[in-house]
Amino acid sequence: MNRNFQAPPVVLNLIIINGLFFMAMGLVQPARIWLVEHLGLFNPESPLFHTWQTVTYMFLHGDFWHLFFNMFALWMFGRTLEHALGSQRFLTYFMACGIGAALLQMGVGWLEYRHVAAEYGTFAAHALLRIPTVGASGAVFGLLLAFGVLYPNAVILLMFPPIPMKAKWFVVVYGLIELFLGVSGSQPGVAHFAHVGGMLWGLLLLWWWKRRGIIRF
Repeated sequence: MNRNFQAPPVVLNLIIINGLFFMAMGLVQPARIWLVEHLGLFNPESPLFHTWQTVTYMFLHGDFWHLFFNMFALWMFGRTLEHALGSQRFLTYFMACGIGAALLQMGVGWLEYRHVAAEYGTFAAHALLRIPTVGASGAVFGLLLAFGVLYPNAVILLMFPPIPMKAKWFVVVYGLIELFLGVSGSQPGVAHFAHVGGMLWGLLLLWWWKRRGIIRF
């Protein structure tokens, strides 16, 4: 097999684990409900919330395309980053971005719950407590950030629209779009602040490693 297409161990195992969870969710409806209610990320005010969900939520996906695009981005950018950072540090980075994404999403969700409860009452706000966040998107956006920082002049061919763009500008544009969509609320049903959180925590971790002389960029 062409080495350019081979996935290093952490990337490969992350893809396999996500695939196995997706198959488990698709077996029977009760299994899907149980997995989402126990492993999806819920508002910290929700009775369904558990601390381990800040990790487990990133291994669940809502549908095939949600899984496909996240795993494609993990494979596309993760191969280069795992070779550059080493497998152990790459896994640390991936998990830190995913957990950081969860923390920001939880914070924003808590503020939203408090605002709705104050304006419309706790009954209206109760619906927010039943909405889970799932997917590896936050961690994947952290990978996009790392790729743009470590390889700023690498050219990425966008899918929509199909135009080339340097990685550094790709990251800036994507980050601003996600921030705008999160603040404006113009695309509900997507955890935009989780995407922003993954990029933010990724940037902080890269900066910390650079300050300690572990990596250079």
